Amino acid sequence: MEKLTIIGGGMTGLAAAYIAAKQGVKVTVIEGSDKFGGLLNTFEIGGNQLEHYYHHFFTQDAELRWLLEDLKISDKAFYKKTTMGVFRNGKIYDFNSPIDLLKFKPVGLIGKVRFGLTSLFLGKMAKWRENEGIPTLDWFYRWAGHDITDALWKPMLNIKFGPYANKVPLAWMIGRMAQRLNSRKGGDERLGYINGSWKTLMDTLISRLEQMGVELIKNEPIEEFKVANGKVEGIITKNMTIDGGKFLLTIPSLYFDKIKNCPLDANGVEYFGAVCTILELKKSFSHIYWMNVADEGYPFGGVIEHTNFIPKEEYNGSHIVYLSRYFAMSESLATMTEDEIKAVMIPPLKKINPEFSEEWIKNVFVFKTNTAATVCDLNFSEKVTNCKTATENLYLANMVHIYPDERSTNNSIRVAAEACKAMGINADSVPYGASLSGQIGF
Repeated sequence: MEKLTIIGGGMTGLAAAYIAAKQGVKVTVIEGSDKFGGLLNTFEIGGNQLEHYYHHFFTQDAELRWLLEDLKISDKAFYKKTTMGVFRNGKIYDFNSPIDLLKFKPVGLIGKVRFGLTSLFLGKMAKWRENEGIPTLDWFYRWAGHDITDALWKPMLNIKFGPYANKVPLAWMIGRMAQRLNSRKGGDERLGYINGSWKTLMDTLISRLEQMGVELIKNEPIEEFKVANGKVEGIITKNMTIDGGKFLLTIPSLYFDKIKNCPLDANGVEYFGAVCTILELKKSFSHIYWMNVADEGYPFGGVIEHTNFIPKEEYNGSHIVYLSRYFAMSESLATMTEDEIKAVMIPPLKKINPEFSEEWIKNVFVFKTNTAATVCDLNFSEKVTNCKTATENLYLANMVHIYPDERSTNNSIRVAAEACKAMGINADSVPYGASLSGQIGF
């Protein structure tokens, strides 16, 4: 029986394990932390489970739908209409329809028309491969105009990419616009979620892997590769040695230099961190699910009111709000303590909703990761290491292979399927949706 050891128990590693085990491969998954799931991990709040980092999915996520159906939990998934908004010039604007666009006072009529036309072009017609070397901001200034770019696109890129905002390739934005436009029907955006949170998926997947004979090992960070004659012969972890077969590395590239004899390096890839400050409130903060903060000077770029998507009754009547922010490792957020983050994040909320009071707060939770997303700069595909590495028996499938798409559970499954194919494992059962992931390095 063919043998495969997967290093990293996030969604990519677990999905690859599932696909391979279905084909009769003997699979072992090694995870360095005390939990499988990576960025999909959850915690208890309001009597239910909730993700550390907000998660939803899209109507076009065929790969995820396949996994839910294969695990026989597709009945747990559902789609709902959601609302978007923008906070600009000290005011909240709905941003869901052409009528909302017309009411968006920070931009004139010509700017609104150009916004609509350029958004449609990027989401429906533009080819990402032809636009890797074009900075997104430069393109917006040229084709959408200064009006809408200064009012919307520039502040949103600044809050997400910080010092890298001027280097974001248009290829990345094409992926974003395609994703958002394809999730709309009749102008309304419909997003998906799972009853019981994503813990429902993780628990079911892990249980099924165990039933299939997959060996799942936690708390075993990899320490060394055993390499001889250009071939990986085994790995050494904290407490064990695993020899023979193929090895699939799914951990973030920035950790490669911490592994002795690792044949790979980061190849210039950098990562963004992310912090989510989650508020459990007595009252609703706004009527909007996803609010982009486009005014300068705010420590968060998104106010995501989860209970404007999932009913508050699921959380004992509490209203749940995420305050989200990506950060570069050079920014102060990277080294802030949990208490410091709370002190920075909560006070500005009163500028958005003057009625807000800290007396509304029941609980505050802070989650932070240093590996939320890769820094996708111009011509990023040149930094994407091939899945089949130059070292025999060693394969790579991690966040770099998501590009030019955005990280998501669906895209992790797509990358896992492509990695299995690269290792000679049949993954034809996984359907292709609208994902742009898994197209580079395979």
